[in-house]
Amino acid sequence: MARFRSWVSIALAGAVGLTLAGCSSTGGKRAEDARKAASAQGRAAVNTPRWTIAMVTHSGDGDTFWDIVQSGAEQAAVKDNINFLYSHSDQAQQQAELVDAAVDKKVDGIIVTLAKPDAMKAAVARAEKAGIPVITVNSGSAESRKFGALTHIGQDETIAGQAVGDELNKRGRKKALCVLHEQGNVGHEQRCAGARSTFKGQMQNLYVEGTNMPDVQSSIEAKLQADKSIDSVVTLGAPFAATAVKARQDAGSKAEIDTFDLNAKVAKGLEDGSLGFAVDQQPYLQGYEAVDLLWLYRYNADVLGGGKPVLTGPQIVTKDQAAKLEEYTKRGTR
Repeated sequence: MARFRSWVSIALAGAVGLTLAGCSSTGGKRAEDARKAASAQGRAAVNTPRWTIAMVTHSGDGDTFWDIVQSGAEQAAVKDNINFLYSHSDQAQQQAELVDAAVDKKVDGIIVTLAKPDAMKAAVARAEKAGIPVITVNSGSAESRKFGALTHIGQDETIAGQAVGDELNKRGRKKALCVLHEQGNVGHEQRCAGARSTFKGQMQNLYVEGTNMPDVQSSIEAKLQADKSIDSVVTLGAPFAATAVKARQDAGSKAEIDTFDLNAKVAKGLEDGSLGFAVDQQPYLQGYEAVDLLWLYRYNADVLGGGKPVLTGPQIVTKDQAAKLEEYTKRGTR
């Protein structure tokens, strides 16, 4: 009898083990498949009210960086049962008017960028007065708290610039050009100033009209032709990196091209050596976390940051990481 009970115990243990193995090997996959199916069909993962959140950025038309921010926000909105509204203008007054329009719609939360904070201050104040919680993203970390926002999500531009200066030093660079494509953008000024503060060589600013790529290319090319000692060009946005590469080729320069931000073309450029390094601030994360944090605030009065910005960067990306990240850039999440 004892021997029979022993064999029964072994058999039961084996059956339980097979059951658990089946759960561990297929259960997680089923859950993940169900999650993906719900996301594809636009089904929320929560049963909270369908709140409306508006995001208003300073993006110009055709800026792929903001496509990634918007993608992250939209993904979080699906998960959180959020009605997501996106609008943008690279003209500060129009951006402020878009915020006013969101306030008039009595949305449940607003996400806004503060590239030109003075122009946005009154609009953000109207949102606050209307009782609409505001989160700032990407630019304006220094002004965010003063304007009454719950928190700021993004990259500290001065710290990011300092990381660039340090990386240029590691690479033995002596003279760099910092290309600013949007005059009046405080974040761009902070990037170049931060880089200049840690760079042991010389760095000068070059202001270009970012909405006119031929002008951007000719301006960089002229500068490289006039000064052969420039050994590094730093652009402040991924779309401008390829343009700088063309300018370098036409100028017959050997300057290394480095850039802020990441996209599929930048990842490929890092991999093939036409670019030196990139500074990734994870724009997908900025959009995703902004929506998610507003949902958490509406649902549970949660706030992150403790009065300090929630940093999404900087991360220095080189050829060593490019291949790994290329998959993510192709799908539009990095």
